[in-house]
Amino acid sequence: MIHKPKIVMIGGGTGLPEILHGLRDKDVDVTAIVTVADDGGSSGILRNYVNVVPPGDIRNALVALSELSELELEIFQYRFNSTDQFLAGHAIGNLIISALAEMKGGDIFAAVQELSSLMKIRGHIYPVTDEPLTLNAEFTDGSTLSGESEITAAHKRIQRVWITPSNNNDHHQAAAVKQVIDAIMDADQIVLGPGSLFTSILPNLMIENVGKAVCETKAEVVYICNIMTQKGETDNFSDADHVRVLNSHLKQNFIDTVLVNIQPVPKDYIDFKEWNEISQPVKHDFQGLRDMGCRVISSNFLRLRDNGAFHDRDKVVAELLNRLHGVHY
Repeated sequence: MIHKPKIVMIGGGTGLPEILHGLRDKDVDVTAIVTVADDGGSSGILRNYVNVVPPGDIRNALVALSELSELELEIFQYRFNSTDQFLAGHAIGNLIISALAEMKGGDIFAAVQELSSLMKIRGHIYPVTDEPLTLNAEFTDGSTLSGESEITAAHKRIQRVWITPSNNNDHHQAAAVKQVIDAIMDADQIVLGPGSLFTSILPNLMIENVGKAVCETKAEVVYICNIMTQKGETDNFSDADHVRVLNSHLKQNFIDTVLVNIQPVPKDYIDFKEWNEISQPVKHDFQGLRDMGCRVISSNFLRLRDNGAFHDRDKVVAELLNRLHGVHY
């Protein structure tokens, strides 16, 4: 039997599903490990009322790897209008995930595996833990905040982040389930990003057994560096600054390879009112990356659309596959 290369993607937000979708039809075994620290929008409301892991990032990952028809996926993604007071803002998929979790006695991991089967997923989707997590941040001014949406809205420079279980009555430590750790340890390639450094990527790595596994795995760890900085959080950051933050949180240089976009972003193209979380293109510090032991792959990974700057999914996926076959085959 031919061994399919195993890629594990870790993150959340909008960047993760984009790359997942690009990998779906490739000859690889894809696993998405998805953050459960989101507390905004529909996810946050359901989390508070149903006491369930926030489903939004999981929903988007399911859609990215599903082989259902476009119509079926549109229904799953449909979000009720704000005029529908009772269901305002909720995506149907969020309600389905929450309902299945309740049917499974609160076991979100089992619920997502059941839904993966129903939605004809090519690959695997694992919530990073089976309980809701709260993201905490300490800012450079010494103040602290709890909650992803609060931290993002503060637009302040973050010193460090950590996670705590949301239902922390017994002060236990959050831990990933065995399948998550096994996937990381068995992978040929671990991919972090693209996504918010402090609120999409680090919440997963701050779970002790996840961070430990990512540092110990024999897989190549690839970081897809953001194209634009995030207002308040990574203002004036270089690509090396992003990696420095990741390494400092795990207390070792664990990033092997960094994908860096070097295609300039036209100054007059970005609509900063529409994309109000971003501020400027990420600066380059290739020597800084090399000093941390990183292999640097710099290329044109830029895709301009809707007056915003995004990663070109196909180019990123092609580079990930090049790395995979170049390193392991």
